Amino acid sequence: MLGTLAKASILVGAIALIAPNEPLQTSLAFATLGYLITHTLIPRVGPSFIKVGLKGRDMSKKPPVPEIPETMGLVAAATCLLLMFGLIPFIFFKYLVSFGSISNDEVVTENYKSQYQSLEHNKLFPHNKLAAYLSGVLCLQSTTLLGLLDDLFDIRWRHKFFLPAVASLPLLIVYYVDFSVTSIVVPQFVTDLPGGSCLLDFINVFVKLGNRIVNLTTGLSFRTLQTDYEIPTSAPKLIDLGVFYYVYMSAISIFSPNSINILAGVNGLEVGQSVVLAAIFLINDFCYLLTPTISHAAYDSHLFSVIFILPFLGVSLALLQYNWYPAKVFVGDTYCYFSGMVFAIVGILGHFSKTLIIFLVPQILNFIYSVPQLFHIVPCPRHRLPRFNLEDGLMYPSFGELKKPPSTIALVMLKSLGKLRLIKLERDPKSGKVVRFSNMTIINLALVWLGPMREDTLCLLLLVTQFMVGISMIVVRHTVGPWLFGYDNLTWGVK
Repeated sequence: MLGTLAKASILVGAIALIAPNEPLQTSLAFATLGYLITHTLIPRVGPSFIKVGLKGRDMSKKPPVPEIPETMGLVAAATCLLLMFGLIPFIFFKYLVSFGSISNDEVVTENYKSQYQSLEHNKLFPHNKLAAYLSGVLCLQSTTLLGLLDDLFDIRWRHKFFLPAVASLPLLIVYYVDFSVTSIVVPQFVTDLPGGSCLLDFINVFVKLGNRIVNLTTGLSFRTLQTDYEIPTSAPKLIDLGVFYYVYMSAISIFSPNSINILAGVNGLEVGQSVVLAAIFLINDFCYLLTPTISHAAYDSHLFSVIFILPFLGVSLALLQYNWYPAKVFVGDTYCYFSGMVFAIVGILGHFSKTLIIFLVPQILNFIYSVPQLFHIVPCPRHRLPRFNLEDGLMYPSFGELKKPPSTIALVMLKSLGKLRLIKLERDPKSGKVVRFSNMTIINLALVWLGPMREDTLCLLLLVTQFMVGISMIVVRHTVGPWLFGYDNLTWGVK
């Protein structure tokens, strides 16, 4: 752990980095401040959390197991939110307009341009992006509050699954007012398929019908393009999803936080996967920011992403130090919701939600793999974390039990997964019937495939896998992506 002198030195260095016209540098400085604040606060507020009942025991350790504070993700989330507010004066351009010109749009625009361009090498966001930024911060505040309520009242999974959708409302509402961009690029292979154009026409008619129904019900218009929008013949082809694009964004807001929450149960894994994902996002962002030929809009989108992620990464690294094996604190659902929503926000407001999806491939696979248990096709215990063996100190797969005869569908599914070595089955020695099966998470699957291992080794294996998949997806995104879609803001020699 850092000593007082080291913290003081880092603090002085971080403050020295803060500059009014250097958003990246200032964001890095604030991330460093977030690390120091979180690292300092956690051991000081931990006893208070225990006193009010936010505590637990790590059952994957040899006894005696002391109580440690839970919901410490709240400290990281609150610190990050304060930093996001503090960043505003350093990353947005403040411009003044004389009272006499307020009624004249041309004079206002000219006045704004002259002041904005008066700064040499201006790298600040224009003032009109402030609403989007604040909507993201407000969304994170709502997510943190709902996550805390979940930790306090232990809301049932089927109820809390949709909580992030409620928290994302400020983001979606401001997106509607400020952007309302609902058109997407259609992959070229879709249009090249026989009947591809007919499929697009059908989707377009269906979207128009949905838009009309919503318009008649609410009076709101959810289209980006013309009223009688037709699919263009030129490449790249666009299709306007209208209100269904908001459904898609809401689904991302639901899945991203819950995917972090589902892939949990090992010391350091919730925070670790968030740190790895943040690093992957930053690598992808800097691929754009360091490309001189990139469009101004793409540059701004990825600069926005970096500024959002850096403070989050700072507080998460501090939290990871206390949550890494052997954990001194638990992060709680508050952090899982908060971290997942950070990625959803940068994907939506940065206009690269498709890229967000491919970076979450391990989480998506874990969710698909978990579906039989999550939807109770087969029994699902409340906790599916791996089983700790007291004798050798290693982690083994945990099991779900078939206390009553399973349905035909469940039995066929279990036997099929067993033959594919995707689960481990245990049978009754007399009847030969399946009585237990390994819980369906990729954490348990790693133990089924590779055998028992130490908890920290298991976590490190999963995090390295996450990182390697993420790097692979970056390469795929900027090589196969342009070929697939026929268009991309950034290509690496692929046309």
